[in-house]
Amino acid sequence: MSVEFGGCLSHDGAVSTTDNTETTGRRRGRRPAGQDTRTALIEAARTVFAETGYDGATVRAIATRAGVDAAMVNHWFGSKEGLFAQAVLELPFDPMELQKILRHGPDDELGERIVRTFITRWDSAGGGQFVALIRSITGHEQAGHVLRDFFQRFFSSLITTIGSDRTPLRMNLCATQMVGLGMVRYVAKFAPLATEDVEVLVRAIAPTLQRYLTGEIG
Repeated sequence: MSVEFGGCLSHDGAVSTTDNTETTGRRRGRRPAGQDTRTALIEAARTVFAETGYDGATVRAIATRAGVDAAMVNHWFGSKEGLFAQAVLELPFDPMELQKILRHGPDDELGERIVRTFITRWDSAGGGQFVALIRSITGHEQAGHVLRDFFQRFFSSLITTIGSDRTPLRMNLCATQMVGLGMVRYVAKFAPLATEDVEVLVRAIAPTLQRYLTGEIG
C-alpha cells in the first residue's frame, strides 16, 4: 500500500466539541485556543512513533496523547500510514515547493543547500522525526516504503530538473548520503558529528552530495 504525499484534508478548522468524544463515550471540552486537533495529532504522533516505532504505535495511543477521539486520525490523515508520513517526514510540506526553494541558486551549490536544509529541519525537532523513522523501518515494511518513496520523488525530481544523467543511480547515492548522515547524527550519535555545527557539516558533506548530483560517478 502506497502513501499519498498530499493525502490529508485541506481544511484546517478546529474540530468542534461534538466530534471530540472519547472512545469510552465521555465528552471532551474544546481544545485550548491555538492548539488545533490536526497539530495536536502530529505532535503526539512524533512522540509515540519515536518511543515505540511504527508497529508499537496505535491510533488509540496517538489520539490519547493528543487528547482527541481516535476517529480524528482517519478524519485528518486517512490512516496511521498517512499520519506517519506527515508527522515523521514533516509532511505535508509540498515537495515541489521545497524543491523550488532548493533550486533557487546555482546548480553547483545545490548540494550545500540540500545538506543545510535537511540538517536544519531535523535539528529543529531535536532529530525526533528521524529517530522515529529509523526505529520504524527496522520492523515495518510500510515505513521503509515511505522513506524510499519520499527520497525517490524528491531527488529524482531535483536531478531531472538540473539535467543530470543516470537518475536512478544518482538518486540512490544521494539518499545514502542523507540517510547515513541522519543515522550517525541522530540515532547512533557519533561524536563529534552528533553535535557539530551545521555549517561545518555543510562544508564537509556537500561536495560529495554535489558530485552525486552533477559530477562524474563512474
